[in-house]
Amino acid sequence: MRRGRGGRCVKILFFLTLPLYLLDQLTKQLVLRFVDPIDPRIVIPDFFALVHVTNSGAAFGSFANNNGFFVALSCIALLVVAFLLVRSGPDLWRRGALGLLLAGILGNLTDRLLHGHVIDFLLFDLHLPFAHPWPAFNVADSCICIAVFSFIVHSFRQDRALAKSQQTAE
Repeated sequence: MRRGRGGRCVKILFFLTLPLYLLDQLTKQLVLRFVDPIDPRIVIPDFFALVHVTNSGAAFGSFANNNGFFVALSCIALLVVAFLLVRSGPDLWRRGALGLLLAGILGNLTDRLLHGHVIDFLLFDLHLPFAHPWPAFNVADSCICIAVFSFIVHSFRQDRALAKSQQTAE
């Protein structure tokens, strides 16, 4: 029996998007409860700490204090990604990236709606220029970054496959 798009979409939502969204929300609730904004929890000295940082902007705190704009943008992105996920074909790589992107958008949108800002808590210090420390982030941010990286890799794979098929056709 052949599975349709709906079944593939439900699997991605149930096994990838939903667990990552729940992990994002659970970790943020733990941060709200156990990490004081002025007292970070050092996990690995001079490398990794759990912090309690709020972000009313976008990546790296850019465009701060524009929560309404980012709520609207997130809602539009959510609709577009959901549409693309439903329309996606059998390509697991693409569906996985869309599922990750959906989890990230949902996680940060939930924060914006509930708190008026995004809660960030993972802080790494890479001791490199522009990464000393790296701006704090969360599980949802990680999902979005991994999704973007996956889309880039996927596009290179598609380009390579297209070039290979054109060579064999000649």
